[in-house]
Amino acid sequence: MKKVLLLTAIIVLAACGGVKKTQEALNTGNYVTAMNKAIKNLSENKTKKGNQEYITLLEEAFAKHAEREQQEIAFLQNDGNPANLENIYNRYLQLKQIQERIKPLLPLHINDEGRNAKFNFVNYDNKILATKDDLSEHLYENASSLLANAKYKADFRAAYDDLKYLQEINPGYKETVAKMDEAYNKGLEYVRVDIANQTEQIIPERLESELLDFNAFGIDNFWLQYHTNPLANVKYDYAMNLDFMEINVSPERVNETQIIKEKQIKDGWEYLLDTNGNVVKDSLGNKIKVDKMRTVTCKFFQFTQTKSAQIGAKVRFTDLNSGQEINAYPLSSQFVFEHVFANYQGDKRALEDDLLVFLNAREVPFPSNEQMVYDAGEDLKARLKGIVSKYQFN
Repeated sequence: MKKVLLLTAIIVLAACGGVKKTQEALNTGNYVTAMNKAIKNLSENKTKKGNQEYITLLEEAFAKHAEREQQEIAFLQNDGNPANLENIYNRYLQLKQIQERIKPLLPLHINDEGRNAKFNFVNYDNKILATKDDLSEHLYENASSLLANAKYKADFRAAYDDLKYLQEINPGYKETVAKMDEAYNKGLEYVRVDIANQTEQIIPERLESELLDFNAFGIDNFWLQYHTNPLANVKYDYAMNLDFMEINVSPERVNETQIIKEKQIKDGWEYLLDTNGNVVKDSLGNKIKVDKMRTVTCKFFQFTQTKSAQIGAKVRFTDLNSGQEINAYPLSSQFVFEHVFANYQGDKRALEDDLLVFLNAREVPFPSNEQMVYDAGEDLKARLKGIVSKYQFN
């Protein structure tokens, strides 16, 4: 019984807490928050006795919110600034959306007062459409003016943002799509990419191709394009140079290590003898057997094939308009080829399991210098990708 009472108390407290927070939102002028909390609880169960207070809170918050919004809209309209149109449009939309969320809950009966809650719904459709027309015209004219008079790429990008928003609220308005394409193309920044080899080693074609595959770099920059094959009709804003400063490939080496191992192993059995040389028996008269142990020896010859490659490079970013180098980052990577195999002389039972595995291996051909450089470039690719994918020119 105590558990039931405790659970009931918790539920009541939680409900009171929700009503209290809704009341606080209403008292502080956060009418949308108050309405959201009330609508959420009434949507779950509008006839629940504990939700009665939400009805009156919703009624009051709705009336005060509508009054305040309409006053603010009137003020913005009287100001006459077309820059206010987006604000006005969004306020009308919000007013309509709140009404549409409340309508499915009606009627909402207030038991203590014996009446239904009153909501003065207004048809905002004509005002929304009229404001959208005015806003569309303003956005279109503003973007067109920017396109015609822009001096900087930032201006084209601002025009694109206006046109994109226009396309969202009023798809197909005049020549919005065509102007969006124009703004995008003029707002783009282009980066010319070059690779320079200042070493005496050949860079594998596959490595160079993958280093230039910027589609795999995950570059998240809408306004930036990297060109690894520069186009004659494009004026490039920046250059990215990847300079290979050094490529070192070590000689092929085979190192030999010799180990002698000894171990006692079981080699059959024999009867246990006492000090007089007599066979010892157990309590049942059975002769006692013990393991016969002997020491075995094995020479273990381990061979380690090694070859390494190191790459030293630098990536540089240059502003082609000023001719100034913006940033430079050193890059380095290494790859080590290592292969172990072994043979033995003697009794291999003297060897531990971790050595036995090498007896199954055989000598293998060393990778070519080209393959070594390519493998060393794997880490270089990851480092370059990390730099390029996060780099911001502005």
